[in-house]
Amino acid sequence: MRRIAGLFVPLLLLSAAACGSDDDKGSDSGSTGNGVPAITKGAEFGQKPTLAKGEGDPPKELKVEVIKEGDGAKLKKGDAAEVNYLGQEYDESEPFDNSFDRGQPFALTLGAGSVIKGWDEGLQGQKVGSRVELVIPPDKGYGPQGQGDIKGNATLVFVVDIVKGTSIPASAKGTEVAQDNVDLPKVGTNTDGKAPTVTVPKDTDPPKKLVSDYILESDGAVVKATDNVVVNYVALLWDGGKKFDSTYDTGKTATFPLDQLTIKGLKDGLVGKKVGSRVLLVLPPDQALGDQEQQGIPKNSTLVFAVDILAVM
Repeated sequence: MRRIAGLFVPLLLLSAAACGSDDDKGSDSGSTGNGVPAITKGAEFGQKPTLAKGEGDPPKELKVEVIKEGDGAKLKKGDAAEVNYLGQEYDESEPFDNSFDRGQPFALTLGAGSVIKGWDEGLQGQKVGSRVELVIPPDKGYGPQGQGDIKGNATLVFVVDIVKGTSIPASAKGTEVAQDNVDLPKVGTNTDGKAPTVTVPKDTDPPKKLVSDYILESDGAVVKATDNVVVNYVALLWDGGKKFDSTYDTGKTATFPLDQLTIKGLKDGLVGKKVGSRVLLVLPPDQALGDQEQQGIPKNSTLVFAVDILAVM
């Protein structure tokens, strides 16, 4: 289980269906003739669409219809993407969520399991700049349990604009930076895509202030507070050096919208660092979880991260 997503980032689209405001809702039924509900307004890429209610029984298999094909690179598993979307149940005439009203695209890593299967499968092979419509059966959506306001066994319909796509390297790279401070953890400098070693010093008091040090310094762009960052990381407790989370264990990167991180030290430690670098972060309790115990992490814990900043969106 990846703890970071639950601890440090508010649940986003497709892990919680937050209803947006929708001033232009369609009520007419209709389809393109193959079980894909019609777009009745806002058909162009970038426009907020209005979807018709589906007709008849919904498709039992995932359907992907390209409304407009872009001229960018094709998305593949492991790529980071930014998309705008509108989602609606097949037999409803009003959306349950959309990003157009929020004015901020949704960031994801394709195939990382951060979104429902219908998205991971339906967006692979689509070109950046495309508008696609996905009709997602329950087994590739939220199944019998539903999600929030979405009822159980609902077939879902999404109109998705693929705004950006970025290929993700396997590892940070760059110039090794000397790790001279014996009172700080030592981090491995391998660049083979495997987890770096992290050795926390024994019988040493943790630092009282946030530590954000390069291990490998790249020449990439500087991370901004408004970026979505794609990372691999290992996370440990200072006390005993016990690992409590790692993307390497799942084989899937994580994508964090920095402006939504609820852990101050993690955000502050990454902002200003260069994309492509490996960074050691040591978060004192007041920069981490404070006096709250969460998911087995003791209260007043100092947290240690080795983070590869693989890309920004």
